[in-house]
Amino acid sequence: MVSPDTAHSTSSKRRVSARIAGIKPSATLAVDAKAKELKAKGRPVIGFGAGQPDFPTPDYIVDAAAAAVRDRANHGYTAAAGLPELREAIAAKTKRDSGLELDASQVLVTNGGKQAVYSAFATLCDPGDEVLLLAPYWTTYPESIKLAGAVPVQVTADESTGYLATVEQLEAARTERTKVLLFNSPSNPTGAVYPREQVEAIGRWAYEHGIFVVTDEIYEHLVYDGVTADSISAVVPELADTTVILNGVAKTYSMTGWRVGWMAGPADIIKAAASYQSHLCGNVANVSQRAALAAVAGPLDAVEEMRVAFDSRRKKIVSLLSDIPGVECPTPQGAFYAYPSVKALLGRELRGVTPTNTVELADLILEHAEVAVVPGEAFGTPGYFRFSYALAESDLVEGVSRVAKLLTEVR
Repeated sequence: MVSPDTAHSTSSKRRVSARIAGIKPSATLAVDAKAKELKAKGRPVIGFGAGQPDFPTPDYIVDAAAAAVRDRANHGYTAAAGLPELREAIAAKTKRDSGLELDASQVLVTNGGKQAVYSAFATLCDPGDEVLLLAPYWTTYPESIKLAGAVPVQVTADESTGYLATVEQLEAARTERTKVLLFNSPSNPTGAVYPREQVEAIGRWAYEHGIFVVTDEIYEHLVYDGVTADSISAVVPELADTTVILNGVAKTYSMTGWRVGWMAGPADIIKAAASYQSHLCGNVANVSQRAALAAVAGPLDAVEEMRVAFDSRRKKIVSLLSDIPGVECPTPQGAFYAYPSVKALLGRELRGVTPTNTVELADLILEHAEVAVVPGEAFGTPGYFRFSYALAESDLVEGVSRVAKLLTEVR
């Protein structure tokens, strides 16, 4: 039996640690969940929140997973850092797609891209280290940085530059505590792709100042208009010893639910991260790893089919959004997101309410147009919406048309 004194002592202590209590839940997942909840209640909600392809995982990958289920070798523990043959295949895929030479020992297979993000900062950063965070940013980045004890330092670019930050901005944000630059191209949430010359300029700046680069390349194959997604350490080879590449199968192969990502980089960094993972979770599910092996070692035909479909939707959504008065939508060149500015619509009356921020405006759109969008506050830049165009083109047209009709009432 617990004594009253003990019970009082326990109840007076924090039940949830400050570290975990300070985490903001994923806004994109929250919007998607709310849209699905309303749909389940019979409301015809169209959701632009989910950051996942709407295509099935290619059959040859599913077949590899089905075969793996029956193989007893996949029923037990395997190496925490990943199946050796998958690590080899990821190294070969990196050479094929980015021109970077990697050894299998420089690859760590993780439980999805999110674990790779957090593990990179947990491995690289000590408390008080600063990470330059290009904004608009993916909602998980700052939370992962803070969980690792580091400090995110936001460097913001807006629609006037196509959401591309400059070396001058980075230099202005750099301090003696700057340890890492987080680089993401193609970008979530903006779809921006840094041109090669800008990638080189940023890479050389990072090298000259001894700054590590964590580069998230998960949208590398989803680019349009003839642009390329250049890997920063391929453009600036001197960065090879201070760059960690994050990637995964989720977006390229429509495998978000399979939960396979990876870190690749200097052998000592990867070895340390693998040691951490051995205590955190051990190996990624073997069946998922076998599916990922089929994906990265296989052809890119299915990827190209998705890319062509996304390109068509991209052009459609930019055209529709740009026709709405008060909306400014730069044309994204990668990923599957549009990131329009709606700042001109704030502080104006809509259906008897005057929204002062994009959270409030998004709520009005969900309530009155039955369309779910993610407000820019989730990405560090109020005044914007993220529209994922990873949905059927008919739904895309209907959804944006509803938004446009509602927004014509803004006074």
